Amino acid sequence: MKRITAVLLSLAAAGPAVAADITVSAAASLSNAFREAAAAYEAGRPGDKVRLNFGASDALVAQISKGAPVDVFASADQEAMDKAEPFLAQGTRRDFASNRLVVAVPASSTLQFRTLADLGQAGVKRLTTGNPASVPAGRYAKAALEKAGQWPALQAKFVFASNVRQALDYVARGEAEAGFVYQTDVAAQVDKVRSVLAVPTATPITYPVAVMKDAPNAAGARAFAEFIMSAGGQAILARHGFGKP
Repeated sequence: MKRITAVLLSLAAAGPAVAADITVSAAASLSNAFREAAAAYEAGRPGDKVRLNFGASDALVAQISKGAPVDVFASADQEAMDKAEPFLAQGTRRDFASNRLVVAVPASSTLQFRTLADLGQAGVKRLTTGNPASVPAGRYAKAALEKAGQWPALQAKFVFASNVRQALDYVARGEAEAGFVYQTDVAAQVDKVRSVLAVPTATPITYPVAVMKDAPNAAGARAFAEFIMSAGGQAILARHGFGKP
């Protein structure tokens, strides 16, 4: 909650966005792709400025519910977007990307993994993923482990992160022997981590985007959302490893 409050205060201190500013709150796993997308959008519209705010999807919904001046929200799962439904402009919610959940290990790891049950081996002292209570990646990971019958045995090994990129950092620094992250997260730190298992999920991992009902810059919000759905926006997402929705 302290982090959420700090973000709200910083946004409030900045004052109302000028007409050309577009404030986009997006899931942490979109960081690299949306930075490139924002730069491409601005290059095509001189004078416009995209302000990016990244975090766990549920934390971003909490910010929106507390009045943060957000124009566009992009979530890493449908559940978080469902929570934001009261704040969405009608008819603007669309799926724009897909992803896959994987088990990642430090690039230098010599541990062997063939199934999720191998996460219980003695060499795995710590596991990580986003907190299932607030992070989509954590929800997907917990559900997959429950379906595989491994959650009771592995739960005590988990060190939960505030978002999926923090979990990725834990793995990259060797602070966890393995972690559940997205395929695109591994691609963002391919020199430090590698994927060892693809994790089946009960539902496809799809990312929705929507314009906020009370968006300070509604026209800009719609334009940026359209750009993400466009061929150019989709090409940027594909370069960062995201699939079609």
